Amino acid sequence: MKESQLIQNIRKYLATLPECFFWKEHGGQYGTAGIPDIIVCYKGRFIALEAKVGKNQPTRLQAATIDQIRRAGGIACVVRSVDEVKEIMNNA
Repeated sequence: MKESQLIQNIRKYLATLPECFFWKEHGGQYGTAGIPDIIVCYKGRFIALEAKVGKNQPTRLQAATIDQIRRAGGIACVVRSVDEVKEIMNNA
């Protein structure tokens, strides 16, 4: 599976959740480098999801951003499946 397909599957799942607002962060010259792929507000919780497939790992900048979000009290995770996202959302 490609990362883009994983992101699409995650977005489809998130769209089924009541009280869930999310967007796909787009990179490029107008985006902020290191921001996780999907930003979520769910029942008042800030959640950032960085999608990776296979053995791919976050870049140093992505890992640093995830750490900053966690230190600020948000939830930030690297996810490799919709099932992982479901678990995160169930515990949020």
